[in-house]
Amino acid sequence: MTIRLLIADDQEMVRRGIRRIVERQPDMEVVGEAANGVDAVELGRTLKPDVALVDIRMPRMDGLEVTRRLAAAAAPVRIVIVTTFDLDEYVYPALRFGASGFLLKRSGPTLLVEAVRAAMAGDSLISPSITVRLLQHVTGPTAGRRPRRRDAVLTEREVEIAGKVAEGKTNADIAAELFISAGTVKTHVASIQRKLQVRNRVGIAVRAWELGYATGRTPG
Repeated sequence: MTIRLLIADDQEMVRRGIRRIVERQPDMEVVGEAANGVDAVELGRTLKPDVALVDIRMPRMDGLEVTRRLAAAAAPVRIVIVTTFDLDEYVYPALRFGASGFLLKRSGPTLLVEAVRAAMAGDSLISPSITVRLLQHVTGPTAGRRPRRRDAVLTEREVEIAGKVAEGKTNADIAAELFISAGTVKTHVASIQRKLQVRNRVGIAVRAWELGYATGRTPG
């Protein structure tokens, strides 16, 4: 299966560089490019790419609004933010609006390719270490001490797994730690996404930090 990509960045040199990286991959192709946010949304809706690599700062419409519109479209597009900036005002809204990940341009071609493939697998597009650092930063140092809400109705096992997702653990990591199969973890993760009403693992991580599940303790 070929992964179809849209590149949205106002710098032609950046788009050209990303295209070169993508076109070296046997399972990827670029189906469109946009130099501003309005064109990115239009191309996302008409071309229906599997993944859109979106810059934050673009003319006419910024990457956050592009993310919000495409992630919520009738045929949602998986969004990977690719930017120079990891500021709070960009990271947290991007994840909230449905971005599957947040990648810095200096991360290099290997991580970019991994991010695209992870998107297609429905996984987080941010490496575990970056996920933990960003989520701890944007949710604040007191996140783990906030009152825990019960309205999500997660089971004790789901709370445990949600916390480990927020700590940057992969399904394989979680399976090994809990002595269950990776398939069982995947089933739990899907249930957690549904109950927390989030689109992906990054969404689980955000909510888990907010609800205090990423503390290594089961809520009492």
